[in-house]
Amino acid sequence: MSGTSITPKTTSFRGAVDFLTGQLRQIGLFIALIVIVIFFQITTGGITLAPINVSNLIIQNSYILILAIGMVMVIIAGHIDLSVGSVVAFIGAAAGVLITKMGVPWPIAVVLCLVLGALIGAWQGFWVAYFKIPAFIVTLAGMLTFRGLTQITLQNTAISPFPDGFRAIGAGFLPDLGGGQTVVEPLTIILAILVILSMIGFGIRGRMTRSRFAVEDEPLWWFVVKLAFTSLLIALVAYLLASYNGTPIALVILGVLTVVYSAIMARSVWGRHIYAIGGNPLAASLSGVKTPRVTFTLFINMGVLSALAGLVFTSQLNLASPRNGDGFELDAIAAVFIGGAAVTGGIGKITGAIIGGLIIGILNNGMSILGVGTEYQALIKGLVLLAAVAFDVFNKRRSGR
Repeated sequence: MSGTSITPKTTSFRGAVDFLTGQLRQIGLFIALIVIVIFFQITTGGITLAPINVSNLIIQNSYILILAIGMVMVIIAGHIDLSVGSVVAFIGAAAGVLITKMGVPWPIAVVLCLVLGALIGAWQGFWVAYFKIPAFIVTLAGMLTFRGLTQITLQNTAISPFPDGFRAIGAGFLPDLGGGQTVVEPLTIILAILVILSMIGFGIRGRMTRSRFAVEDEPLWWFVVKLAFTSLLIALVAYLLASYNGTPIALVILGVLTVVYSAIMARSVWGRHIYAIGGNPLAASLSGVKTPRVTFTLFINMGVLSALAGLVFTSQLNLASPRNGDGFELDAIAAVFIGGAAVTGGIGKITGAIIGGLIIGILNNGMSILGVGTEYQALIKGLVLLAAVAFDVFNKRRSGR
């Protein structure tokens, strides 16, 4: 009998290749991040992964990553929000007036600013959800409106300084349990161990649940590789942070938001409805999804996250200025698309947006260290964004969508 026989080993290999091909989007994202880090680590003479630079990189990009979490949800639903940069500035101005001019205690001012962010989101969501005005137009109007309100609130002047407690939101660190006497900060190492163990535990539990209902489609080897890689990455970042000042409070905020919103998008009814609306709005409505309500709450959520990003940025800068937030919406949108979200909606992940934001942050950081001019930085970031969207289009055509 002629011909080549197909052995179980060959079938297994082909199955692995097919699975990896299906995961091309996620794998490519991680590979891109690693390659960029290695490139700048070499070209900057080791500065990129220096503990102080890693700490600054996280702090300086935290507000963009917070915006990216909300933006990816908006884009998954098939909308966009161009107003987030102006909202960041307006919330910073409101915080400045409340805290420094009116003498409101900063914790109360923070709560009031988050409520104000929700009201801003409700205002814009109302026009999008119930008047059916495209989000592009509504949020473009919002970008101009809230930039103007920022200038009116600040009377075209800057407000500074802020109390130390407020500044700690964006620029502070968790307490050093070692009292500065240890080689590495103990609390950061303890938190990293807890995060790794929790991640492994929840991962195994989820896999067992999916296997029990016969819906597990992820090979065991990939599950192990993914957990091992993520654990090593967390351990490395924790060690670098612990070698400097420990865990930034902004990282804690960002970590909590990432976990909570990842769970919401993957497991909650609201999250599944967001995906359904972005995938096929008509089918979602016919299936009983209350599209206006979901859209309305989605923009409220974006408003709250924009307000939080505004508080984090203002506390980092220790300054409320009419120019705060310029271009933030572009960085957040770029992070989402670089992170693998589909331009047409219905596809995207919170973690993808975070990785996309980190890629932009590392590019900015590395090019600044190398002394690359801002004009060339903009050029390179634009080409990276175009390449990410082109890759998304290529994937869709390859899969026959």
